[in-house]
Amino acid sequence: MIPAPLFNDIAEGPAGGAAFWLTAADGVRLRIGHWGGGNRGNRGSRGSILIFTGRTEMVEKYGRTAGALLERGYSCVVIDWRGQGLADRLTDDPVTGHVRRFTDYQLDVAALTDALEALGTPGPHYLLAHSMGGAIGLRALAGGLKVRAACFSAPMWGIAIPAHLRPLARMGARLAVGLGLARRRLPGKLSDSYVAAMPFEGNDLTGDPQMFAYMKRQLAAHPELALGHPSFGWLDAALAECPHLRALPLPALPALIWLGSCERVVDAAAIRRLVARWPGARLSLLNGARHEALFETPEIRTHMLDETCGFFARHGPEAENP
Repeated sequence: MIPAPLFNDIAEGPAGGAAFWLTAADGVRLRIGHWGGGNRGNRGSRGSILIFTGRTEMVEKYGRTAGALLERGYSCVVIDWRGQGLADRLTDDPVTGHVRRFTDYQLDVAALTDALEALGTPGPHYLLAHSMGGAIGLRALAGGLKVRAACFSAPMWGIAIPAHLRPLARMGARLAVGLGLARRRLPGKLSDSYVAAMPFEGNDLTGDPQMFAYMKRQLAAHPELALGHPSFGWLDAALAECPHLRALPLPALPALIWLGSCERVVDAAAIRRLVARWPGARLSLLNGARHEALFETPEIRTHMLDETCGFFARHGPEAENP
């Protein structure tokens, strides 16, 4: 694999991290970051966690999370999906988030899983998927992604659009795509990255001002990592994908789903409905958490990481061979 930049100064991840370029089957260049390994005593020896990031996110955002996971015994691999981070941007305007169709992200998943052996990631593997990464992750699991257990943080199994506006959003996105405007950015007050443009007060992501400042510092230091509004094409693809996900045969593996009580980005009701019909899934509520629980207050963050890693351990080989 070809080495890629990793801005560990802004990631604040553990020492020894590295990033690499990957190429998806359709030629799109991706980036992955890797922290940890099985050669440091017990650090990373419990297995490896594949982190499927949300829309607008990048490898460096999970540097602190990687350190916390390594302390709990897990290596991790983080991906820049097509169209974000340092992966190839898909429009002439690099701040616009775009994808042709959501199934294209499965090409990114395939490139990532093909790279795991070359990375030397210790097994077994687990999935930790946030927001848009939760949509990608659920389809990947239904398609046979080999992990022992999965954890989802505010998965995008529906988008928080008022019910009376959903038909208009779907019709408007379809119409724009039909008119050749698929790559055009959605209109809105914020043309820049949400994190870069928003003040802490009233943000939908986290109630922790220090973690919000951490996100802002990353984008100020490396604005090339920033992503703004999605395109009409992304919205059309996302609105088509969510009902498809809810109709998929659910994978026969244990899953833990985290949902904050102050969630305003994804559709909490859609998450509850899907969990209700998934025999191996359990919904866990985080009181006071907004959309990004892994970047919440220390109490919420620590609780979530402890419970997630404990969940993985209960479904790992150590549980089978106590």
